[in-house]
Amino acid sequence: MTQHPDGRYVDDAPFDPDAALQQLERADLDAPNWILVWRKFRTHKLGLISGVFLLLCYLMLPFAGFIAPYGPNERNDEHLYAPPQSINWFHEGEFIGPYVYSMVAEADLETFQWKFVADTDTPRPIKFFCEGAEYKLAGLIKSDTHLFCAPEDATLFLWGSDRLGRDVFSRILFGAQLSLTVGLIGISVSFFLGILFGSIAGYFGGRIDWVINRIIEILRSLPELPLWLALSAAVPSNWSPVAVFFIISIILGILDWPGLARSVRAKFLSLREEEYVRAAEMMGASSGRVIRKHLLPNFMSHLIASATLSIPAMILGETALSFLGLGLRAPAVSWGVMLNDAQNLASIEIYPWTAIPMLPIIVIVLAFNFLGDGLRDSLDPYQQ
Repeated sequence: MTQHPDGRYVDDAPFDPDAALQQLERADLDAPNWILVWRKFRTHKLGLISGVFLLLCYLMLPFAGFIAPYGPNERNDEHLYAPPQSINWFHEGEFIGPYVYSMVAEADLETFQWKFVADTDTPRPIKFFCEGAEYKLAGLIKSDTHLFCAPEDATLFLWGSDRLGRDVFSRILFGAQLSLTVGLIGISVSFFLGILFGSIAGYFGGRIDWVINRIIEILRSLPELPLWLALSAAVPSNWSPVAVFFIISIILGILDWPGLARSVRAKFLSLREEEYVRAAEMMGASSGRVIRKHLLPNFMSHLIASATLSIPAMILGETALSFLGLGLRAPAVSWGVMLNDAQNLASIEIYPWTAIPMLPIIVIVLAFNFLGDGLRDSLDPYQQ
């Protein structure tokens, strides 16, 4: 193909009268479904960026302890409510690499509060691949190597410290391990129950359909927040944080399945009358095989889009329960537990960095919603 002087491109190949004019279009229509979905999804820039961002976030979770400069509950008694520190590269016009200034606490006799003053005379270079608090890599391998650490006789609070002198940045990284995982566990429970009961009700109908519908209506009629509070309050306070985490995840999943079950039921009521379903039944296929092999694959696109839109609701549910003190509790670290310390508006006004855990919640929820919108548009590649 060559370019014409006026900017057009001209094909150099000789004209073939027998060539099919619709060959390209035919190849597109015969392409596998996942290729068509990917082609459409790439055009949804916001959804693609959100998907890449969420993928990086979940890949980071096993290495949160390596990236964080401090442990999740490591305290510094001399730096309570320390403000965020900036990382500098040049000192008095000379490049010396990333460094911080040591912070010295001084009493303010006017406000009767501690204020932190930076010692700008002596730069403290940041250490890399250094030893620090012990953690478990991917929850299995013990290690004490961190990507970067605070210099000697200095601190490294990128996003400040809380009321106990714990690094907010490190706690947000550790909190992501629970806050982002609770959505995956909850949605797994919700999808298992929703697909199970919805497919049974939609495929078999009759008395089974009536009973399952009444159960769904009863569950959907209950006020959601008081029910969360009641179930969470029933969890024994002496249980370990891990046990409470799994119970909270299961509770969120159990309360979320009725909506999905109703969608699955409605879709199955229409699909079970299709000819390929009748043909499979006449050839002796069992009910389970018809549901697994013929009905669910035709409904999978909706399920995937529903999952990406339901996960942020699970994350917000755990955050709300932990914020109210009825979800995960210390020493467990999640974004909701961190926000529990930011309930006092006067404290937020004086130490605004204690409300920073709200930012990752907002960003993650928006990313999931954008990804869900992109998948919902892309999973029907023949709509245009």
